[in-house]
Amino acid sequence: MREKELIVYRNFGEEGRLLSRMSELMDGFKRQEVGEGRSTLYECMYALLELAGSHGFSGNLWHCYLSNLLVNNENSYSRSCEIRGPVEGTINRAVLHDIEIFREYFSYDFREMMDTLKAPAFSMVLSYEGNSQESKVYNTRICNRICSLASHLSRRETAEEMKNTLTEFYREYGVGKFGLHKAFRLAPEDGRGREELIEPILNIAHVRLDDLVGYETAKKKLIENTEAFVKGKKANNCLLYGDAGTGKSSSIKAIANEYYDRGLRIIEIYKHQFRNLNDVIAQIKNRNYKFIIYMDDLSFEDFEIEYKYLKAVIEGGLERKPDNVLIYATSNRRHLVREKFSDKRELADDLHNNDTVQEKLSLVSRFGVTVYFGAPDKAQFQEIVRTLAVRGGIEMPEEELLLEANKWELFHGGLSGRTAQQFIDHLLGQCE
Repeated sequence: MREKELIVYRNFGEEGRLLSRMSELMDGFKRQEVGEGRSTLYECMYALLELAGSHGFSGNLWHCYLSNLLVNNENSYSRSCEIRGPVEGTINRAVLHDIEIFREYFSYDFREMMDTLKAPAFSMVLSYEGNSQESKVYNTRICNRICSLASHLSRRETAEEMKNTLTEFYREYGVGKFGLHKAFRLAPEDGRGREELIEPILNIAHVRLDDLVGYETAKKKLIENTEAFVKGKKANNCLLYGDAGTGKSSSIKAIANEYYDRGLRIIEIYKHQFRNLNDVIAQIKNRNYKFIIYMDDLSFEDFEIEYKYLKAVIEGGLERKPDNVLIYATSNRRHLVREKFSDKRELADDLHNNDTVQEKLSLVSRFGVTVYFGAPDKAQFQEIVRTLAVRGGIEMPEEELLLEANKWELFHGGLSGRTAQQFIDHLLGQCE
């Protein structure tokens, strides 16, 4: 079984079971009973069809399966090449040894096996026509990327050419879950290992910065900070604050989409998960990507103490925050820790009341860039409505459009970009 001879590309986990079974068949189908061999081949065929259904693969499913193994296997070589490209050293010889084995898998001719085991149906997985149903594991973008890689690898004549093609894939997209996906969240704690702490978000909204109408000054500050970060320059943690429905969260989603191709990834984390921040940072600090840890709707009541832990993680701990990690947060509050008038009465009993005030305000100071998103005025709201209506293909006299928009905002949350979008969605829902 050639997979036992692999040096770098090993430890495929559950995904590797199919490779082992197919290897056994390739090595010994002539020595097996026909019925037993046919049964194993059909089980493998079932696994490949399931892979097509869950991942959305089409074409030669065997090649897609092998390519999927290669792009997801995080090892010393693939992690070194992610985003950076080719590396030097003896590791290249070891990888070339492995790719030669994979070249044999890619070029294997199944005709004799199908004839011997009397299993012509296996040809279906070698030329499989997929359906339009969206996959559960990969979106269309990722699926097409892997299928395209499978096609390219199958046409390469030498192991060296295959290695170069795979390395270019790592350079352009990366490897594993961080290479294939844009955004991530923390998995539920029950029954997970450390490696499963960070899980991909399979469907992120396809928002672009140009889709956000208005707020040009706010977007400019956010873009400048993010541009510096992805270029490897000094950048600051960023707080987006202001009125509800003004596009703070949408701006973060747009950043994730805009800079994915340049190695930016976003990890969403909530207050109750702050105790996992050190584990998260430990997993990502030595990767070649740039990571934004994203905290949506961040604020603390006066009795909540998680903000003290967050302060320590951002700047105050002994270990310096990695250069490839920033924290972006959104909040409706400028000062993240709630303050009340009753606090002033309590401060009268506090011997060091200035220290107490600074304790609550110091979290905001950890964010070097603050970006304000205010509610639009009437004219700005109407401009947002006009722009969204044009993008949505709504044909309505402008006077009537704005009149209906004004009625809508009076009963649906007031003047905001969110209200304008909800109004346009309402109109689109009424179209025949």
